[in-house]
Amino acid sequence: MKDKYIYSESDRRLLENCILCPRKCGVNRFKGGTGFCKTDAGFNIASVCIHRGEEPAINGRNGICNIFFTGCNLRCIYCQNHDISNPDEVIPDSAYELQTLLDRIEKILSSGINSVGFVSPSHVVPQVREIIRGLNSRGLKPVTVYNTNSYDRAETLRSLSDVIDVYLPDIKYVTSSMAFNYSEAADYPEIAVKALKEMYYQKGSGLRTSDDGSAEYGMVIRHLVLPGHIDESIRVLEVIAEELSPGVTISLMSQYYPTGRVKNHAVLNRQLLRREYDAVAEAMQKLGFRNGWVQDMDSCRSYLPDFRQEHPFEY
Repeated sequence: MKDKYIYSESDRRLLENCILCPRKCGVNRFKGGTGFCKTDAGFNIASVCIHRGEEPAINGRNGICNIFFTGCNLRCIYCQNHDISNPDEVIPDSAYELQTLLDRIEKILSSGINSVGFVSPSHVVPQVREIIRGLNSRGLKPVTVYNTNSYDRAETLRSLSDVIDVYLPDIKYVTSSMAFNYSEAADYPEIAVKALKEMYYQKGSGLRTSDDGSAEYGMVIRHLVLPGHIDESIRVLEVIAEELSPGVTISLMSQYYPTGRVKNHAVLNRQLLRREYDAVAEAMQKLGFRNGWVQDMDSCRSYLPDFRQEHPFEY
């Protein structure tokens, strides 16, 4: 029987004893999804679609071809993509053959899209590498965007330095108890800062863009302001300024929307208030951040994808 997996020897070894992410489960992914992410060695993807809801530089003129992987190495209780990230809810029939996946991406790129985004890729880095290698073999060299929750091993990120053009990390917390309670990862703050430092080391603080404003090289750091947690958000910004630089590009997000999974939560069961977001935005300015974006308060209703649809963000 022909082997359906096509990986380099080094990536095959990684998947046979998986320590790709900070969980370091050590499972053999070729024998099924038995680790924390519940993902096997295949190309398990919820959607390959044009997305026009990212930051202006990430969208570019026509949008980005985003690849939404299933599974995740965090368990954020408020996740807006919980139907594809939580292994108990993952949509069926999400496994792709590599060539079919490449055909789908190539078709989107041929429509005038210049970039490919890998969304929630921390647990599937060999798959990311294989997709990029496959696209390059077809003569396609799109801008590659690594859209991550920042729960990444610095060593794994180091192995991507030659294939990822733009890092798009989301730093969630700098308090261990909050990271444990909300994402089952008490070590998240330490891990995320190390990951950001590695990305910063690779790309620097600047964001290089094309003539039309599309990101070509660099990093954009996201932070989602959560209701009831102004102080945490301000501390996140302080850590970024202290550990990296206030010259990095920041995307301060107001798009939090309480899913049904947190409807009874004492803190997260409501939308973000304008005064909360404004307080964090003011702190960002005082800390000297000068590059990036803020969001409109009505954005909370614009980012509710339905991954049962061919175009999850267009309905």
